[in-house]
Amino acid sequence: MIIHNIEDWDDAYANMPHIPGGETYPEHWTRKAADFRQAMMSAGRAELDLSYGQAERNRWDLFMPEGAARGLFVFVHGGYWMRFDNSFWSHLAAGPMAHGYAVAMPRYTLCPDIRIRDITREVGTAIEAAASRVEGPIVLSGHSAGGHLVSRMICSDTPLGPAISSRIASTLSISGVHDLRPLLRIEMNATLRLDAAEAAAESPALLEPVGAVELLCWVGGAERSEFVRQNALLANIWRGLGARTLCVEEPDRHHFNVIDGLGEPDSPLMRTVFGF
Repeated sequence: MIIHNIEDWDDAYANMPHIPGGETYPEHWTRKAADFRQAMMSAGRAELDLSYGQAERNRWDLFMPEGAARGLFVFVHGGYWMRFDNSFWSHLAAGPMAHGYAVAMPRYTLCPDIRIRDITREVGTAIEAAASRVEGPIVLSGHSAGGHLVSRMICSDTPLGPAISSRIASTLSISGVHDLRPLLRIEMNATLRLDAAEAAAESPALLEPVGAVELLCWVGGAERSEFVRQNALLANIWRGLGARTLCVEEPDRHHFNVIDGLGEPDSPLMRTVFGF
């Protein structure tokens, strides 16, 4: 008999203390992302700080592949809905671009200046803006909180209009948090300001997919057990609701390097996304 019990919920959702050199990753991401943006700007293949709304952080970046784009790939950043912005991960556009996709990377207003339900609406507006610029199929992707947000885009109460929803070919949630109720127990909820009603209303695992969606849930095998559980949770529940789902635990990857495959055209992650 195996008994599972979580006594320290803050530790269960803490990543940096459990990753060797975890504190160095933000600087590493920032440097690589800045170099990538400069290269794309020099090549005339980037448009930065485009507007999708009135709020200060309602901005997005667009990176174009060589030649005509075959579709739109969206990446929504993580940071527990209260940290970071899209500028940390520009370099992750390299993988989808090599497959012929234009890549949109939005930023959004952070908690506590906004509620998570409002971030959901902002991300929907950003995707609508990007989709108006690029034709063809849409692949949604996001990491951690971003994985939650792109999963919300394919729930039955999606903020996306039918014309955009019908273009979504697949959705990739990397280390996504799909049931927000455990976050009611952690200290950061003082910033997130979740209550029981919002946690339930914003949890994809408690909602239904909109139509016959394709969902890829991807997590690192070396991640915190709660992220591994959350990853499998949505794939399992939605499979029972008629969605086409795939659940992957990539060996030897933790929460901070599991996204590296997005920047590598021939990585297992990219091969799976475009072969799903």
